[in-house]
Amino acid sequence: MAEVSRSKEVIRPIVAIVGRPNSGKTTLIEKLIPELKSRGYRVAAIKHTSHSLEFDRPGKDSWRYTQAGSDAVAIVSPDRVVLIRPHRGDVGLEQVAQLVGNDCDIVLAEGFKQSGVPKIEVHRKEIGPLLSSLVNLIAIVSDEPLDTSIRQFPQDDRKGLADFLETTFLRKTGR
Repeated sequence: MAEVSRSKEVIRPIVAIVGRPNSGKTTLIEKLIPELKSRGYRVAAIKHTSHSLEFDRPGKDSWRYTQAGSDAVAIVSPDRVVLIRPHRGDVGLEQVAQLVGNDCDIVLAEGFKQSGVPKIEVHRKEIGPLLSSLVNLIAIVSDEPLDTSIRQFPQDDRKGLADFLETTFLRKTGR
């Protein structure tokens, strides 16, 4: 009888980029993605929002499937796949990362302050003080030097931050 081999699930690193509103989280991720991609890494991004999202418009086929009770609806075109999964309450970052799939080397998540994944805080002096009570804070990106033992990067140092991510997370996965 042939033996069934099971592939080991690859655990890819997830790093949350956190900070106060308008601190530059999206801009940082927007700069990190091409820097990491230029080094040959596959990067996924996940954004947390407290606002309701509307991809399903009343009358559209996907909306009709959801109204009929489908637990998930995927919309597929030649250049995009959109997955709609209705739910109640907050979904954990790790659960969303599983939906992204295993074909990426790192997941950069915006938000998810309460998750246990490693976090990089984006800080701007004019926006306010650092967030308090963050678990697993590994670095701070700031427009001013701060009196802390946490590793710091200037806001315009995307190469240095990418080096840090590569050394800390990506080289451990064998890339």
